Amino acid sequence: MDVREQAAWASGAVRALREEIGRTIVGHEEVVHDVLVCLFCGGHALLEGVPGLGKTTLIKCLGQVLDLVTSRIQFTPDLMPADIIGTNVLVPEETQAAGAGAETRRFVRFQKGPVFANIVLADEINRATPKTQSALLEAMQEQTVTVGGTTYPLDPPFIVLATQNPIEMEGTYPLPEAQLDRFFFKLALGYPSAEEISSIIDRTTAGQQGPLSRILDGEGIRRIKGLVREVPLAAHVREFAIRLALATRPGTDAAADLVSRFVRYGASPRGPQSLVLAAKANALFDGRLNAGFDDVRAMARQALRHRVLLNFEGEAEGITAEQVIDDVLSHTPATGAAAFRGED
Repeated sequence: MDVREQAAWASGAVRALREEIGRTIVGHEEVVHDVLVCLFCGGHALLEGVPGLGKTTLIKCLGQVLDLVTSRIQFTPDLMPADIIGTNVLVPEETQAAGAGAETRRFVRFQKGPVFANIVLADEINRATPKTQSALLEAMQEQTVTVGGTTYPLDPPFIVLATQNPIEMEGTYPLPEAQLDRFFFKLALGYPSAEEISSIIDRTTAGQQGPLSRILDGEGIRRIKGLVREVPLAAHVREFAIRLALATRPGTDAAADLVSRFVRYGASPRGPQSLVLAAKANALFDGRLNAGFDDVRAMARQALRHRVLLNFEGEAEGITAEQVIDDVLSHTPATGAAAFRGED
């Protein structure tokens, strides 16, 4: 297939995935789209929303339509790192005859934890202690797990989809900034409309729904991931993504007004990396062969909202990261490559 045919195939495959997931998930079309962006960009997603919005169901559906191994970790305050990554256990060998008696030997074997899956649902991740939360850091960044000095690789594709409840803060531990930065996207789930609630009730109370069909296998996922990185992106579009990230950092010449007043830390280099890769995926999903300014803008909230940390004044004033990002978008023009390079 030529490039156009490959782009058309990828766009059609993503459309089929969204339609099949839509058989179970009502609404949340943008969230489904963004989770697929994370998957095909090789990133992880943090889903934030009140209970009952279908976060867990969405992740289970994703495993079914992709025929991938999924696991669920219910994070609680007493969860230990070994409960996530696994641990070395002492295992007895079969008893062998040794002269008149018998001898039993023991050996150490690594028992894999639930992180050894393709899709890992980290449910209510902010309920675990920071020590346990940090157990995911190596897996998310390096796609490996190290126990007892031995490193074990995780089978690709590997994606962590974590959920957290934004309204119940008792007994929770805020995610460390280092771990937040390793999430490709942070997605916010809103309440469904009256029509969507009616459809949810029909699907969940009127009979048993059949299983979802498998749309893509591992080879198809690898093909689309490769195509995403091959999508062309012009230099001035890349520079626009960089200027957006720089505009979230207080104390810089590019900082927007709200940033200078209410932001403590802005986006790290992972911010523009996520913006550029997500823009390429967004273009490919639409069947286009190049990513533009609109693709970068469409992915800005998802890629930057968890990388903009408010100061005390911003929290006291009730400022949100979304407001800051909207202000950055409105004050960062698409043009201006010369200014970016420091030219007159």
